[in-house]
Amino acid sequence: MSSDAIVELAGVTKRFGRTLAVDNVSFSVERGEFCTLLGPSGCGKTTLLRMIAGFEFPDTGDVRIAGRSCLDQPAHRRNLAMVFQGYALFPHKTVLQNVMFGLRMRKMGSAAEIAAWASGALSMVGLEDLGDRRPQELSGGQQQRVALARALVLKPEVLLLDEPLGALDLKLRKAMRYELKRLQHTTGITTIYVTHDQDEAMSMSDKVVVLNHGSLEQVGHPEDIYRAPRSAFVGDFIGESNVLPGTVTEPLPAGRLRVRLDGLTGIAVARQTDQGKPLHPGDRVSLLVRAEHVRVAVAPSGEGDWFAGEVIERSFLGAISRLYMKAEGSDRVLIADLTGIPPPWAEPSTKVHFTWAADDGIAYVSENSLPGEQPS
Repeated sequence: MSSDAIVELAGVTKRFGRTLAVDNVSFSVERGEFCTLLGPSGCGKTTLLRMIAGFEFPDTGDVRIAGRSCLDQPAHRRNLAMVFQGYALFPHKTVLQNVMFGLRMRKMGSAAEIAAWASGALSMVGLEDLGDRRPQELSGGQQQRVALARALVLKPEVLLLDEPLGALDLKLRKAMRYELKRLQHTTGITTIYVTHDQDEAMSMSDKVVVLNHGSLEQVGHPEDIYRAPRSAFVGDFIGESNVLPGTVTEPLPAGRLRVRLDGLTGIAVARQTDQGKPLHPGDRVSLLVRAEHVRVAVAPSGEGDWFAGEVIERSFLGAISRLYMKAEGSDRVLIADLTGIPPPWAEPSTKVHFTWAADDGIAYVSENSLPGEQPS
């Protein structure tokens, strides 16, 4: 663990009855980082956040804050602040009284100081003129800002956010991503954020912790995780990807492989992910290709192994056009993202060919799990 780590989890495991919610998870969060716990529903991210907060305790492993184990500390002694998805504002109190509440409970100053600090926190989130209103008189985005102000005014070492944007509409959610990141930059507060939304994680985070079935899949900078996913699950969960089962036919130099893909006529070349396990002919793999790396044409051209298929649907998404294609002789559907307006030939029933560069296909050993329904 880094000497700059403010939060450290070491071998943390948590069960609820017979359900394994968190399985031997270790990672650290540096002081001043914006770290996101990302994964599908039921992957253990909220349980991890609650163990950091002190609302749950691990069965095994340790949770350390500022270098000291906090397993003997209840939540109110950890100098953390948490913002919940439902905001948990008091409806009978004014906005200012809501923000003052934690300061009063902790007896952190005189009445005049508490009022001044609370007013300053409301100014920080742009609500300085709404202190006398009740929460029900505010929009969802304004209520979220009040909850943030109530947390920030306590000057915690770490701010914990449990899917705080989940109740907002898409446009407001995008605006609040910017506001949250701006506040985090302004205050310099270490932030741990829980979400299942990959766009939130990728756009806001300094570090992303990807979880699946209670286990840690990968930790890293968003760009590193996107460009070099360590498992087929990570590659498929983050971004739009095609995951194609196949069999290795021949190892090639420089970490490349020839792979015969199930249901596709032809052989693909891919690179093997660095998993410390060389692949050999006959090994089963999952080959991942991002949608933006799939090239599509009416007729094959240039180098590469081309596969025949047919366009079955298309979607215009503004910056990109997404094609859904069925491979020839197979029910397998692939997606390709093309820049801008779709070409005139990109209509359903059009016969096409598709390919990708060798280094844009990544082969993973087949035991890597793929996204699916998770127990809650």
